Amino acid sequence: MQLLIRILTSTGSRIFFGNSSCRHQIMRCKFSTTLLNKCVSILCKVRMFEKAEVLIVDGIRIGCLPNVITYNSLISAYCRFVGINEAYLIISRMREAGVKPDIVTYNSLIAGATRHHLLSRSVDLFDEMLQIGIHPDVWTYNILINCLFKCGHPHDAYRFYADMISKNISPCSVTYNTLIDGLFKTGYADNALVMFRDLERSGFSAELVTYNSLLDGLCKCRKLDDVRKISKELEDSGHKPNAITYTTIMKCFFRSGNFEQGFQVFSEMKKKGYTADIFAYCTVISVLAKNGKKEAAYTCIEQMLRNCIGLDIACYNTIIYLLLKEGELNTAIQLLREIEESGLHSDEYTHCILVDGLSKMGHDDDAINYLHTLQRRGPQVDLVGYNCLIHRLCNAGKIDSAMGLFNEMEIKDSFTYTSLLYYLCNENRFGTAFKVLMSCLGDGINVLRSIKRAVLHGLITSGLRKETKELRKAIRKSRALWHIGVGVKAQRNGHS
Repeated sequence: MQLLIRILTSTGSRIFFGNSSCRHQIMRCKFSTTLLNKCVSILCKVRMFEKAEVLIVDGIRIGCLPNVITYNSLISAYCRFVGINEAYLIISRMREAGVKPDIVTYNSLIAGATRHHLLSRSVDLFDEMLQIGIHPDVWTYNILINCLFKCGHPHDAYRFYADMISKNISPCSVTYNTLIDGLFKTGYADNALVMFRDLERSGFSAELVTYNSLLDGLCKCRKLDDVRKISKELEDSGHKPNAITYTTIMKCFFRSGNFEQGFQVFSEMKKKGYTADIFAYCTVISVLAKNGKKEAAYTCIEQMLRNCIGLDIACYNTIIYLLLKEGELNTAIQLLREIEESGLHSDEYTHCILVDGLSKMGHDDDAINYLHTLQRRGPQVDLVGYNCLIHRLCNAGKIDSAMGLFNEMEIKDSFTYTSLLYYLCNENRFGTAFKVLMSCLGDGINVLRSIKRAVLHGLITSGLRKETKELRKAIRKSRALWHIGVGVKAQRNGHS
């Protein structure tokens, strides 16, 4: 707001802000549309939409008419912070004011729909834009291609890319990066690599972000040979790897079990002067802890603190895990108290690690009491902690204790039911499994088909015909309800 006042004051404007309605009363002003647009943009950035709207009205009153840029600022902000429906309503106001929407208007709307994964809405806006004679540009296609990949439609994304080429719209580096990243994320790693090679042959000069995207996708697919090739090509290309590059490659080696190479990458990263962020340190500390290298893990923590990198909850979780693995329960609990006293809130993973550690040490009662304490603190149930303890108790053969914990839970999810049903079937307790699965289906929670088949098979082999018939009927009903729900959701997305 201070910046807005400064801008207006510098142009000889006098604006008074009322205390009650905060309405701008423009008394005497050398006011241009450019200044109006700047003020509206500033107000939108600080989410003062009502004041931005009032400013437009006051501008019209003194003869300073808004243009398409004014309304585009509003649309972009509404898409980002309010909603796509509210943003779309601004188009009718533009037309009433005699202002025609342009390509920026529709690109903002399509980007807003993409942000909320509203594929059908994005495509409808694209069609509407064509119908009123606005020709799409490279950014329109980039946004749509990204939306299609996000919604799991890689073939349609490539179809829009082909349509873009057919209309002689030249793709930019963002287009290619979106295509490569999208192909990796939708499971087409080989196609992404082939596309990159084809682009190279056609003269495309890859940027560092392209190489990072390639490395990230290949690392997730654990294609180590290709990771090494791309890393070598990156060095030969003249681009300098950044912290993201090193962290990505380091994680790849750790995931594949090549710990020494992962540590070498981490050391090289520090030698070349890159400041490892907390994410890189947490990755290294976690690997050291899981491999029993306690001293090295603590050394790494000390290094991180010396580099003035503050610990976040993810890093504290890693340290608590390390302490519990070493059997230092009291130290872990003391650290948890210090976290809470410092104002840093523990999350569900903190509680899960502690519950799992207590159970591993044979302190099942303490783990249950800890969950009860969490439950008394607030209404939000720590599902992850409960699920972890149920799995641990079942794995230790303490099915009855797990059932007791299960019965006291008010909120359950698919993991809760799946874990319990799996172990009940292993113990041939199909009567109890039948009751649990019926409760699961009654709550509208879906579990794996293999679990349903296992319970059905167990009921049949046990000669429980009545239960078998009831369960089959319940499964058919749950499938029908699921399909109806999917249809309703798709219909809503289509209209939204």
